[in-house]
Amino acid sequence: MIGKYPAKLDDKNRCFVPSKLRESLGENFFVTLGVNCGHRCLTIYTAAEWQRLSDNYNSLSISQRSGPTSLIFMNAVECVPDKQFRFALSSFLLQYARIDREIMIVGRAGQAEIWDKDEFEAFEAENLTPEKLLASLEAIGL
Repeated sequence: MIGKYPAKLDDKNRCFVPSKLRESLGENFFVTLGVNCGHRCLTIYTAAEWQRLSDNYNSLSISQRSGPTSLIFMNAVECVPDKQFRFALSSFLLQYARIDREIMIVGRAGQAEIWDKDEFEAFEAENLTPEKLLASLEAIGL
């Protein structure tokens, strides 16, 4: 998943799946708490990726499962878009990510993220420097 897509929540806290992400996300997907460089956002996982995370979580010891990691699962929502490709987000998730009405949905390799538009613009501005981009390219082996 790649790209960034501006969107708006409707009065029922629903947003549209961008057409370029529909095939990648599939018929159902999961949204939960996320963080990127200290900024709050929401992370979208495909059903297959969510299953992988669930399997990894279930293989942890009981003490490892009882900490903050469990919050990712406790606060997740399964999303099944309607015929207009809309899906709803819980009030808790919106409050966590400080999302108002205008959002940005961004692809991030195997996942996607949902950001408050202003928060995303701040994240992008602070990270869109030659030094940080070079470090990022080196981190992924380029």
